[in-house]
Amino acid sequence: MKATQNPPTTAEVTPADLLRMAALYLRRHGWHQGTYYAKNPDTLTPPACAAGAIGIACAGHTVEHFSQLDPDTLADYLGTLGAFVDYLDTTAPVFLIDEGGYLLDEHTSPYSWNDDPARTAEQVITALEAAADEWDSLHITGGEN
Repeated sequence: MKATQNPPTTAEVTPADLLRMAALYLRRHGWHQGTYYAKNPDTLTPPACAAGAIGIACAGHTVEHFSQLDPDTLADYLGTLGAFVDYLDTTAPVFLIDEGGYLLDEHTSPYSWNDDPARTAEQVITALEAAADEWDSLHITGGEN
């Protein structure tokens, strides 16, 4: 690179970065259960559930359904939500069992986990941050992706 060239200023945004952004969003704007966002027409930054906060981190605005995302943002959203589910699968597994005792779902639903009546905002924020740390520990070696 020549001295007159400007160095690149952008870096790849990882799922860990987006998980931390979602946690920060919840700290600043509040946490919500039951839907992606609390219905408040007076704000562009409503309280959000974990998945809603991840959507905002990826898209930069509220996202009512993943079909509203462009392909690149959708890939970021699904990858980040997947990293969060992987973390929840190892730390707080939620299994759906039918009446016969058969396993219906082997993965934690971030929606049911978020909406558990005993869940707190701090637990959600802590889980998002811990999932980011786990992603980093699995994907970054020697300071490189």
